[in-house]
Amino acid sequence: MLDIKFIKENKDLVKENMKKKFQEDKINLVDEVISIYNEYIVVKGKCDEIRAFINKKSKNMVTLIKENTEEVENVKKEISKKKDELNLLQEGEKKLLTKMREKQMLIPNIIDKTVPIGKDDSENVEVEKFLVPKELDYEIPYHVDIMEQFNGIDLDSARKVSGNGFYYLSGDIARLHSAILSYARDFIIDRGFRYYIPPYMIHGEIVNGVMSFSEMQNMMYKIEGEDLYLIGTSEHSMIGKYVDSILEEDELPIKNTSFSPCFRKEVGAHGIEERGVYRIHQFEKQEMVVLCKPQDSMKFFYEILKNTVDFFVSLNIPVRTLECCSGDLADLKVKSIDVESWSPRQKKYFEVGSCSNLGDAQARRLKIRVKGKDGKYFVHTLNNTLVAPPRMLISFLENNYNQDKTVTIPEVLQKYMGGKKIITK
Repeated sequence: MLDIKFIKENKDLVKENMKKKFQEDKINLVDEVISIYNEYIVVKGKCDEIRAFINKKSKNMVTLIKENTEEVENVKKEISKKKDELNLLQEGEKKLLTKMREKQMLIPNIIDKTVPIGKDDSENVEVEKFLVPKELDYEIPYHVDIMEQFNGIDLDSARKVSGNGFYYLSGDIARLHSAILSYARDFIIDRGFRYYIPPYMIHGEIVNGVMSFSEMQNMMYKIEGEDLYLIGTSEHSMIGKYVDSILEEDELPIKNTSFSPCFRKEVGAHGIEERGVYRIHQFEKQEMVVLCKPQDSMKFFYEILKNTVDFFVSLNIPVRTLECCSGDLADLKVKSIDVESWSPRQKKYFEVGSCSNLGDAQARRLKIRVKGKDGKYFVHTLNNTLVAPPRMLISFLENNYNQDKTVTIPEVLQKYMGGKKIITK
């Protein structure tokens, strides 16, 4: 959410930013928000005048009571009348603030100047590739077929129990899933991140603070009859942890990593896979979250991006980074780069994580401030997926699948697999 003073002083920039994001239908919001703000300032001024009047009369009344004059009752009536007037004005003031905030939250964040301009994900730009995909002279089966070779997945039973988008993993495949997450935990702790297991449900106030309304509608499961939502990613809990707080500047940067299950409705054109674990309702994830000074946010953006790339490379999985264009950026994001892994079966890359810089958008919504030498300011927040199985299992199994229908376990993962070097039938 952009600061109202920033919008007012830079309205042409805010409108131009909307055009870059191909959101011309929102341009009127800028003038609407400014108009509401101007109206709010007038009402607030009247409220302040009445409060000053009441305070002055209340002080005078102390003297009048001591002198036991007949004016006391008249002053009391005057104060009472002004309080009634103030209450009405305060209701209007509150409504204007709410209306302004609702419209402010629809105005997208100012994108970084390095973001490529494009309408949708078809215009995202490749940045860099890591590891050369192997040239194979044998076919790689579909990932579910590989898992079934080891009796490692049961989608039919999950469909009966929970519906499409759920799964049972078992045996070495389930163990591999856990091993990857254990390795991810230690990998990122070794890079200076503090490990957390966060709450898996959060209040609506936190949801509104960390994401846009459209994202919430398409992603979040709400607990019926309660102000609680199942998290779609542990970033939601980890940013929410600092709601309405004032951090000391020497605490920054705060570098946290968190494990959690994630739950997503996955509403949209892509739909849920009936036979596969690429797009599902439930998965696990190891996340990175950074809170830092505004001037340092791009430095940490590339640091957490590198962590994900290095993690996949350590498992012999070729990846590439893909810059999200302006039209593909969520409204709160300043900049975002996806990490995609190579699929030998499909002979193409697919998304396994996304690194995002949100500037002070989340901090402004959740009132996460820093006490610095020159006063208070809003912290910048960043997040990135280190790994999210079982989707990640697709690239792992395909890239480590052998012609003899076995799967090689990379050396870094072997201790988490009880010393196993290979998975066989």
